[in-house]
Amino acid sequence: MSASSSSGVDRKLKNLIDVTTSAAVIKHKKRRLNLSPMAAAAPVKTGGFSSPKFYQEVLTAARANFTQEISFQLKDKDISLAKTLLHISAEDEAFVAYNREMDANSFQNEREGSKLSSDGQDLNQKESMLMGGKKIEDWLSELDAIAKEVEVELISRDIGCHLIEVLEAVNRVLFDSMGFKRSNIVDSKCSYLHSVLTSKCGSAILLSIIYIEVCRRLNLTIVGSRVGEDFLIWPQTGNPEELFKVNSGHSLFGIVNGRCVDNPKSKASDLNSSSLLGLDIATNRDIIGIYLANLIRLHWKRASRTSHGLMLTSPLRPVHDDKTDGSSIPLLRPQDLRLAIMASEKLLILQPHNWALRRDHGMMLYFTREYGEAVQELSICMAFAPEEEAEILEPFVEKLHLLRLESSWKSLGHKGHLTVP
Repeated sequence: MSASSSSGVDRKLKNLIDVTTSAAVIKHKKRRLNLSPMAAAAPVKTGGFSSPKFYQEVLTAARANFTQEISFQLKDKDISLAKTLLHISAEDEAFVAYNREMDANSFQNEREGSKLSSDGQDLNQKESMLMGGKKIEDWLSELDAIAKEVEVELISRDIGCHLIEVLEAVNRVLFDSMGFKRSNIVDSKCSYLHSVLTSKCGSAILLSIIYIEVCRRLNLTIVGSRVGEDFLIWPQTGNPEELFKVNSGHSLFGIVNGRCVDNPKSKASDLNSSSLLGLDIATNRDIIGIYLANLIRLHWKRASRTSHGLMLTSPLRPVHDDKTDGSSIPLLRPQDLRLAIMASEKLLILQPHNWALRRDHGMMLYFTREYGEAVQELSICMAFAPEEEAEILEPFVEKLHLLRLESSWKSLGHKGHLTVP
């Protein structure tokens, strides 16, 4: 293939990705909320219950705000990690709250034996209801308040603005005074920013983000990098040696990053002032991508718990037995699977050319039996995937085409399987 024809193919593929990414955002706006079986037929009750339109407004607004926050038209340094993560929380909270509310409403209506109509809630109050009674601005103010406490700590101890002294004050406020700590148990309560600000217990990446955001408010730049399975942070400094000086049994680098630095099995334990300078610094978009990837893994693990060890690519070859009615195959946990898909959609907005992510996204759509969308995502994936991966995907996608036709056939009221000559 000549260089000119190769560049022409690249342009076509780029255009295809751009169009698909835009279509995914539009499709998200139009997609109806997925409900649990009990909630699907439940009428919406007034007096404490909210209408589907109310939640759909929240979902749409949160996704649009997220997309705006990470827009490639913005410089990376202008992206707010905290605000972006809070928009992610708002969308997921709306989805979970809707399903929870519909289930509760269905149960109450069954007890009362009556059907009540909906009048919805004031959309101007949607943020305060969905984020633990606080608006996004209020959660951001909590980070401002933590930074103020650090300033008070510095003033009360008559400490100057030396880097080490400021970081020690941040550590005292966050870890000693306020009691923030890493959670060894990965669950949803430790995986959303507003929840961690309340419980003071969170995943390593979220505590790193909180640390970065607090220091940013103190005009101190904290950078980070993925090292093995860990994400490590440290202040941007021309003298990294001082970060590794041991004081009272711990280095400042170790205090900031937790026990992983002391674990001999961790790659973080091998770092020193010289090797630190050789690490690739993560951008704000990189950090958001790492967070979303963790969120996908969390919800996928919860969704597939009934099928222990199930991998996203495990059904690539068989799809399902041709003699088996596809509708008899049990779904994974619908709510957790949808949350994984929502996180995947957001990560694809951030990384539209990531073929492995698009493959996994297509597989999750397959598990929800959204065969048409799965075919679209996997077909695009094949255009970017290595040849050996594309060869595995091709027969699977062909079977998905047949499943899509069969689903369309059944939706028109026809019985039986579609036979293909």
